[in-house]
Amino acid sequence: MDDLIWHDVREWGIEGRGFADTENYFDRLPARAKGVVREEVWNLSRHSTGMSAHFETDATAIHIRFSLTSEGLALPNMPASGVSGFDLYAKHQNAWRWLATHQTTAQTQAALLMQDIQSGRRAYHINLPLHNGVKSLEIGIPKGTTFAPIPPRKIKPILWYGTSITHGLCASRPGLTFVNILGRRFDRPILNFGFSGNGRLEIEVGRFLAEIDAAIFVIDCVPNSSPQQIAERTGPLVKLFREKHPSAPILLLGQRKEANLTFLPKMIADRKLQDDALRNAYEKLIAEKIDNLHFRSGDDVIGSDGEGTVDGSHPNDLGMMRYADALEPELRKLLRD
Repeated sequence: MDDLIWHDVREWGIEGRGFADTENYFDRLPARAKGVVREEVWNLSRHSTGMSAHFETDATAIHIRFSLTSEGLALPNMPASGVSGFDLYAKHQNAWRWLATHQTTAQTQAALLMQDIQSGRRAYHINLPLHNGVKSLEIGIPKGTTFAPIPPRKIKPILWYGTSITHGLCASRPGLTFVNILGRRFDRPILNFGFSGNGRLEIEVGRFLAEIDAAIFVIDCVPNSSPQQIAERTGPLVKLFREKHPSAPILLLGQRKEANLTFLPKMIADRKLQDDALRNAYEKLIAEKIDNLHFRSGDDVIGSDGEGTVDGSHPNDLGMMRYADALEPELRKLLRD
């Protein structure tokens, strides 16, 4: 690879970072969150889900060189291409089109992402791993070709606070999480604060998220929260966001239905308790005159045929696309209002 010129993405900035004062460049929460949020949340915040590097080049071959924080490249229900992979997208006729996925096989690698690309200068972006952290990332192009970094956009992002589904489980590759799909459709930055198994409406997390000037705050924490937690924590979290951002839309997203729920009466009863708790919290906040607060049921987000998940709970690629299709109209309306 001596004929390549390498460009460190940190030189111009990664989109999807909510904070500049991070311990590691690719962390999602600031260094000052360590010891404030629970240890599980802190550890998961080191994952690079939602982040992307943007650039323009006329190169017909694109390489990457990277180092990851964890040698665990895959999960039992999620392949290495999603947990630790990189997705390359190219701009074509004003839309983002998938071009290549790096099938990560080692914690540190230098590899060809794609070659023999049709000639011409165009914009690209690379989505970073969903359930692994990044220590370093460089983009390599052949000598004699042009390269221009595209800094993170200044437009207000859509901010997501949620669970493992928001985090990205179990998409087969980074670009196929519903959060990243919606980011492409809106052509707008997104900030992903999904914490697998640990999206619990915590005010300690909310205080950091409230520092961000977002276009929309989406709260999707029901699957990880008990009815009591939902009843006790939803109000203070929403009021914190509203205090810091008087006019930004806040969307409360209800529980998705597990694919096998039809056959599990106890789970049906448990899910109803969670859903009722969120609905009651929403109605109480509306009664207290909290403006621009919205509620959306999650009943339809993965479809009704039982085919939208990997394990009953976490969406597969079909489920992720359905998630995006279901939520897009609501988000478009909130962005217009």
